[in-house]
Parts: sequence; C-alpha cells; structure tokens
Amino acid sequence: MLKEFKEFIQRGNVLDMAVGIVIGAAFGAVVKSFVQNVLMPPIGLLLGGTDFANLFVLLKPGTEPGPYPTLKAAQEAGATVLAWGLWVNEVINFLIIAFAIFLVVRAVNRMRRKEEEAAEPAPPPEPPEEVRLLREIRDALKGQG
Repeated sequence: MLKEFKEFIQRGNVLDMAVGIVIGAAFGAVVKSFVQNVLMPPIGLLLGGTDFANLFVLLKPGTEPGPYPTLKAAQEAGATVLAWGLWVNEVINFLIIAFAIFLVVRAVNRMRRKEEEAAEPAPPPEPPEEVRLLREIRDALKGQG
C-alpha cells in the first residue's frame, strides 16, 4: 500500500494539482484583498460613504439592544444578523476569480487547437505519373485474371 501511495504522489498529475491548489489559494487571497481594499471603497464612496462590510439586516437583537453601528458591534452583542454586504463582497470575489479562470482555460484551449492543427499530417503527395500508370496496368491485369 505504501508503494502504491508513493507512485500516486510521484505522478505528474498530483504534483500539478498541488501546485494549482497553492497558486489558487494565493490568487484567491489577492482577489479578496483587491475587492475589499481597492474595488469596494470607491463603490461605497459613490454610494454615499457606504462600507459594504457593515451592511446588514438585524433579524433579532442581542443581549444589548441596538442600534448597532457596525456588523462587528452587532455580532459582539449577540444579535442575529443577515450580513448581506459581506455576501456581495464574496460574490464579487467569485466573479473575478471565475473570469480569470475562464481566461486561462480559453488561452490553453487556443494553444491546444493550434498544436492540433500543426500536428495534423499533410495529405500524401500525388504519386509520379509512372507509378500511376503502373498501378493502372496492375489493376487491368488483375481484372483479366
């Protein structure tokens, strides 16, 4: 069993997958930071200084009655909240990552198509006139026999 596991780990696919997961996690962190720190602040500013991370609907007050100025204050008070602003941030994260993956897959597919087109064998050249005549003679002799 240990030998099989060693063979499995040493396959190129597993190593490629591990590298992909690590790069994907790092890319996800970069996109999340981009959305939270670069993209959403200007959008919030355009919407009147709104911080999307603090947009929530109070479902049930906590031990301390509201109003709660921030999501963190509501959560610390034990309130039940619907944090829809954080959800919007996550949807934007997802869309950016999905679009980036789409672009990578699209580029890989184009490269594969070009490689396949280049690898297609060229049709065989036309045989010389002498060879065609000899074949016709051979076929005529087979037909007589």
